Amino acid sequence: MTVVDTFPLLSERSLRRARLVSGLVMLVFVTLHLANHALNLISLDAAEKGRLWFTATWRNPLGSALLYGSVLVHILLVMRSLYKRRTLVMPLREAMQIILGLLIPLLIIEHVIATRISSELLGTPDVYASVIRSLWINSPMSGLRQSIALVVVWMHGCIGVHFWLRYRPWYHRAAPLLLTFAILLPVLALLGFASTGRILASEPLQSSLGSGYPASGSALKSDNAAYSSATVVGKERVRLAKFTLYGGFAGGLLTVFAMRTRRNWRERSDQIAIRYPEGQVVNVPRGFSVLEASRLGGIPHYAVCGGKGRCSTCRVQVLQGAASLPPAETTELATLDRINADPGVRLACQLRPTNDISVVPMLVPTLEAALPIGSQQTNPGREQEIVILFCDIRNFTMLTQSQLPYDIVFLLNRYFAIVGQAVEGSGGRLDKFIGDGAMALFGLRGSPEEACRNALKAAARIASEIDRLNDELSTELSMPLRVAIGVHSGPAIVGAMGYGNVKNLTAIGDTVNVASRLETVAKELDSTLVVSEPTILLAGSDVSELQSQEITIRGRAEPLRVYIIHEELTGRFA
Repeated sequence: MTVVDTFPLLSERSLRRARLVSGLVMLVFVTLHLANHALNLISLDAAEKGRLWFTATWRNPLGSALLYGSVLVHILLVMRSLYKRRTLVMPLREAMQIILGLLIPLLIIEHVIATRISSELLGTPDVYASVIRSLWINSPMSGLRQSIALVVVWMHGCIGVHFWLRYRPWYHRAAPLLLTFAILLPVLALLGFASTGRILASEPLQSSLGSGYPASGSALKSDNAAYSSATVVGKERVRLAKFTLYGGFAGGLLTVFAMRTRRNWRERSDQIAIRYPEGQVVNVPRGFSVLEASRLGGIPHYAVCGGKGRCSTCRVQVLQGAASLPPAETTELATLDRINADPGVRLACQLRPTNDISVVPMLVPTLEAALPIGSQQTNPGREQEIVILFCDIRNFTMLTQSQLPYDIVFLLNRYFAIVGQAVEGSGGRLDKFIGDGAMALFGLRGSPEEACRNALKAAARIASEIDRLNDELSTELSMPLRVAIGVHSGPAIVGAMGYGNVKNLTAIGDTVNVASRLETVAKELDSTLVVSEPTILLAGSDVSELQSQEITIRGRAEPLRVYIIHEELTGRFA
């Protein structure tokens, strides 16, 4: 029985959740802290009032335990993850996240000492007037260092949130607002700091500090005599706290790398070989994951979630050595069950073989370093509820028999423009043209109900514009243009597929096949539009006057009820 089995709270999934939750607690603290700084743009008094609410939230026993407990848990889990990494070869985005995270304690310890700890041990005020005067006037280099720390802390938190949320269905809609917030908040905080700093620099020390400080020289001498001993003791404690924090962090980091070095020396004599389909062989110490071996050997290997077992993009088929593999743990089993993986398929990021094995990565990445971040071509794929629209010209071969090649190209381009503008004008995405047919996707963003309504609206626009084109070209066409449209909704795999420059966001799956079949049914029934029952009901359309029937779809056990809409009725969806 493993430690994970005995203590479920120590499972990889639980530890990842603890790291996420602790990080979110610290990000909430930083967000409120920056918002408080931004109040300086209103006035110093407004910022000071905001500080009272801020300190009341975080400087009570519960708030302090939550904040400092989160800091401790997060740092310990980061140290653990650094130790568990068998190689420091990693994608740039992962390296940047780690580097920024390690810089944060070095940048903010001085600030924590100067505010919270000095306030507790020396009784010095950490009011805005005092702190900003210290950073803006007395020690501007410290102010610059804290400004850099602010940006680093915020970037680290925002990157973490982005990688946590980036494949949530709603994230694409919220991303512009979140990005605006992520840029504005630190900018406003820095502007508030600078604004108050300039004001304080133009005022005498006494007036800016306020009535909380003794005004007369005799009072200052009396206070100094009374508290000089306590002040010396307090300063020693502050200095000790400073050395403890710096030393503790540095010692922890050095301990991690010392343990890694010791492990590496010990494992040099205990290596296994991992073989790849192109003949590459990577020798790694026993205990490395297959993904770490790929990275160490410079072999391209997808790992969209960063090697945390949240996705299946790094999966491999084990060709040799499967019998000696350690069993999959909870995280890996959940992902493999979700994709109905075949026997012998494992997640490369979770599989740590104990003997020589041969593997084949099942998703082979292309070189995408030159592609812009967030582009559709870098989308690794996910299952999503979408609506598929197929459109095709009926009797196109007969229509073009008497046409010149130039006329055919002209006609097709006019038709493609109609379809493209109708789809995009209705909030869809034109996927591809196939001969004289077209495929469009709806619901990549937005609700399924809205996607169904938009697809039907696009179909109505296509039918209407084809009629207008027929009127325009009535003297040139041997017969009027007529289209057949099929619309169906359901789950599909959406991702970037293709090769080289011919790589685009598209969809595959049973939903796509059914939509294509409905377009064929529209031709067979001599109708303009055939829509599946789930789609038209989800759109909220009135079906009382529409003709319906059940059809058999090849590959599906149950018949599918569809609604048959002739040309004169398509306008109801416009």
